Amino acid sequence: MDDWLIYRGVGAPDPDRIRRLPPPPPWRSFSGEPLPDPAPPIDSSSTRRLGARVAAPPAQDAETLELINAALYLRRPLLVTGEPGSGKSTLAHSVAYELGLGRVLQWPIVSRTELKDGLYTYDAIGRLQDAQLAERGSGRGSDDIGRYIRLGPLGTALLPAELPRVLLIDELDKSDIDLPNDLLNVVEEGEFALPELERMADRPGQDEVRVLTDDGRRVPVKDGRVRCHAFPFVVMTSNGERDFPAPLLRRCIHLHLDPPRDERLAAMVQAHFGAGSDERNLDLIARFTREDGDGELRPTDQLLNAIYLTQQAIRADAGRREEIAELLIRPLDTRQR
Repeated sequence: MDDWLIYRGVGAPDPDRIRRLPPPPPWRSFSGEPLPDPAPPIDSSSTRRLGARVAAPPAQDAETLELINAALYLRRPLLVTGEPGSGKSTLAHSVAYELGLGRVLQWPIVSRTELKDGLYTYDAIGRLQDAQLAERGSGRGSDDIGRYIRLGPLGTALLPAELPRVLLIDELDKSDIDLPNDLLNVVEEGEFALPELERMADRPGQDEVRVLTDDGRRVPVKDGRVRCHAFPFVVMTSNGERDFPAPLLRRCIHLHLDPPRDERLAAMVQAHFGAGSDERNLDLIARFTREDGDGELRPTDQLLNAIYLTQQAIRADAGRREEIAELLIRPLDTRQR
């Protein structure tokens, strides 16, 4: 019944499954010539969030799995909403780990973020300084403009890789009002131009320039444009602090994550503290999930902090465990205390 699922949320790596993904719909097929280099492996950013998930129970319910897989099949961004601590960012790392898609490209959004920040940066001042030093004989100039261009996380995700990269656009609701609209064309077309390279593309030997990626690798860019081959798996997260324009919503699969409870909470605790750790910490979990009208919103970090501290320092004293829980497990609404 669930044979169509590519990502299953079981935690164990199964990189062969991504190769079972069928071709994209005709309206989501892209023409970039695939690069041979695989993505670098996942890094500590993923392992910190995931823990040792192999022995943990499934961390996602059926509806969540179906929506994640719909985004994979349709080559559409996944817009994930939910309260802080509901696992929105972790989802991107889980997909990358289970499907063997390598290091997660992360683009944290703030109010000053612009689209170009995610696409690429061009160090024009550095290039000018190197040229001036070369003229004075005190340095080496370079005609290689690629030395001064670095692709951002979004630009790197759109490189024509054989397999999709995972891109986390974190807290999109904190952006300037224009950024969601600016993303529309890139999300729809799967490509973008670097004007600094386009202007040089008709010069001899300048049609292909090697630039630096967000991963720190050097890759070729032809004719001043980056065109994707496999559309990246894009996770956009939002804490619900604003509404997004309808055209962007139309291009996304929307997933809402409730705070982790029951099996999801047990999976999270076991991933970080080992099999059976949820049973050993039922008192702390009960306090974390208790609804007593005190503000309700408690991020899961607080539960993990309380379990870790009691395991390391206060193993058997029930009174001290309760005191630690009182100190660490509190609602985010600071007006309550």
